[in-house]
Amino acid sequence: MKPQRSHIPKKITRQWLEIDASSKPLGRIATAIANSLRGKTKRDYTPHMDMGDFVVAVNVEKIKFTGRKIAQKKYHHYTGYPGGLRTKTLKDLIASKPDDVLRRAVFNMIDDNKL
Repeated sequence: MKPQRSHIPKKITRQWLEIDASSKPLGRIATAIANSLRGKTKRDYTPHMDMGDFVVAVNVEKIKFTGRKIAQKKYHHYTGYPGGLRTKTLKDLIASKPDDVLRRAVFNMIDDNKL
């Protein structure tokens, strides 16, 4: 039986995309950005190749959150030291770094590797 062959595009064209994040839910925006970064919006998508577009998100501080996520959602960060687990709520993270909320959501939607 022959091994399965993968399609390798001759030339990878990358575009710059600007996404307006105002008054849209975080998950919908993060999904659109993650798909564009991986290249899944292109017709010659190949899973093992980096063929994604460049994405710029604007108005990130105006993202809409559904339910009670602003008060209840928590982000954890471990410093590496004993007792070093730091926790921030979504409300605190938006006040200090609004773009970090979107970056974390997109980062967790992208696969670590393909092999």
